[in-house]
Amino acid sequence: MRELVVDLGAIRENVRTVAAGVAPARLMAVVKADAYGHGLAPVARAMAEAGVDAFGVVDLDEARRLREAGIEQPVLAWIHGSDADFDWAVAAGVELGVGAADVLDRVAAAVERVRSASDAAAVAVVHLKADTGLGRGGALGADWAALVERAAAHERAGRVRVEGLWTHLANASPEADEAQFAAFDGAIAIARAAGLAPGVEHASSSGSIVAHPGQVRGMVRVGLALYGLSAFPERAPAELGLRPAMELAGEVVAVKRVPAGLGVSYGHRYVTPRETTLALVPLGYADGLPRAASGRAAASLRGRRYPVVGTIAMDQVVIDVGDDEVAVGDRAVLWGDPEAGHPSAQEWADAAGTICYEIVTRVGPRVRRRYVG
Repeated sequence: MRELVVDLGAIRENVRTVAAGVAPARLMAVVKADAYGHGLAPVARAMAEAGVDAFGVVDLDEARRLREAGIEQPVLAWIHGSDADFDWAVAAGVELGVGAADVLDRVAAAVERVRSASDAAAVAVVHLKADTGLGRGGALGADWAALVERAAAHERAGRVRVEGLWTHLANASPEADEAQFAAFDGAIAIARAAGLAPGVEHASSSGSIVAHPGQVRGMVRVGLALYGLSAFPERAPAELGLRPAMELAGEVVAVKRVPAGLGVSYGHRYVTPRETTLALVPLGYADGLPRAASGRAAASLRGRRYPVVGTIAMDQVVIDVGDDEVAVGDRAVLWGDPEAGHPSAQEWADAAGTICYEIVTRVGPRVRRRYVG
């Protein structure tokens, strides 16, 4: 009754499009949050086949899943809880994003334990994160100076290798982005003065590789674009040479002809203005449809688009098809590729007052995943 179709062929095409656009920079594919809701293992394998240079995830649990899926490319993980298994990360060759000196010391201690237990040549590969204006993870000011000094000491002792320096943009405005790039250059200079010689610097994402192509460094971290989605609500994916890989669909399980004046769903936000036909699809906010999009979103049936009416419920949604033919068993697409005539994830985001990132990552576990391409 509920189906999420992921086109791995589209994923591969998007990888090649982005890689060609940022060359000669290396491409890190960001596959956090279950590959933005698309499915970590199958998507990562498709991306590896298409030639990505590295993968980015949030935590070590995601990194472990990549290794278990057979991914051999470098993997960078950057958020670490107090119980983070740095011993496993060092032994598995997982690279670590580090934005604080105390975390770096924990990583160095893990190296010593791994050396004592199993691998005398073990070393931790780290990417030091500078906070250049996002105000989240990463070090700034005196903390950045202390972090790079500590990293240089650990590197001289052979415990760590500083592979990268990185930051994350706030996307507050083009001017703010440029100010962050300038701050990043300052942070890089401090790191080099401390004796570090990282192999790569990275700051750009799906949006900034388009908005600031001149600021592409040695590597870019791209997530959204690889799934065929645009970081710019006003620009369709096709304008950027991308093809959406996700299609959320549901089976029509009930059809009925109703009179004018019938209230539909909770609160009767929608009352039929005329005699019409309603189709019921068993997808609701438990499956990822944003309740805030009630009465504002659309779905496609038999090649035509129709409004989603009434309040989106936990398990079901109602589509008003007017006088058109519809039957139980028909397939309704909630979002997919707009070039194929379907509503887009961005349209659902607009209807809910959010961003397309949230739409694709919130699809629930009872929706069956199917992979094509």
